[in-house]
Amino acid sequence: MTETILPPADAEDRRAIQPVICYPNTTLPTPPLALYQAARKDATKVDEVLIPARDARCFEVPAGHFFRITSVEGPQVGDLNLWNAHDLNERFFSGKTRALHGTHITTGERMWSSLPNLRPMATIVTDTLGWYGIDAYGGSVHDVIGTRCDPYTGNLLSGDQYHYCCHSNLTRALAAHRGMSLEDAEPHVHDVLNVFMCTGFTRDTGQYFMKASPVRPGDYLEAFAEIDLLGALSACPGGDCSAEHSSDAAACYPLLVEVFAPKEGALEGWESPAINGYDRSHGLSR
Repeated sequence: MTETILPPADAEDRRAIQPVICYPNTTLPTPPLALYQAARKDATKVDEVLIPARDARCFEVPAGHFFRITSVEGPQVGDLNLWNAHDLNERFFSGKTRALHGTHITTGERMWSSLPNLRPMATIVTDTLGWYGIDAYGGSVHDVIGTRCDPYTGNLLSGDQYHYCCHSNLTRALAAHRGMSLEDAEPHVHDVLNVFMCTGFTRDTGQYFMKASPVRPGDYLEAFAEIDLLGALSACPGGDCSAEHSSDAAACYPLLVEVFAPKEGALEGWESPAINGYDRSHGLSR
């Protein structure tokens, strides 16, 4: 028999306590956004990769270059992984990015790398969906709360063997790009930036929700590479995620990744960020 737990007499007073921001970000290093945006004006396109619907591809961005993700044919969301191009162990840390910036990120905010490096990997310089803000349901765009659709959760919930969810797409793409086996590549696939995806948490149950993305053909998210990057982007099998998460029935479209190089001298004075300055002693003398 389950014991009934009654609320304490001061339950409402406890609920009414004002929240405190865990990580006030006013002391974060401020990205030189004006410098980046000025350098972008005369930058030259040097590469592009078309991401097929329900699939993924890798791309590389040297430090000091820009990369743009564009919806090119129809409403489509994408799952983005980033790694240090020279060390796959340094990768995008969605949880810390969420803690520092919030559940969704936009212009002027950064994608941070994993511990122990914890440094900016990329800075968002332009977001054509920045107008969306937070809607009446608590939904917003470009989230760092979802993990990525994966075959293991699909199997757990429905018993199927669906192979074109974003986790599998990213695994295949990394394996192919780096000449790795699937077994070696898979552990490097990590929680994503859900580009263009409109998500939030329900107010009554606290569950992760998705709704139709407001993205239109021509909308894009553009970022500045703070370090040499290897990226992988999956065009999610949920399409605009208006109804289904992993599906062969949802309307899906390609995504385009373009890389731009600034003119020589356009970033004068800029340096790639150093790794985090913590001494890593963890309280023990060395």
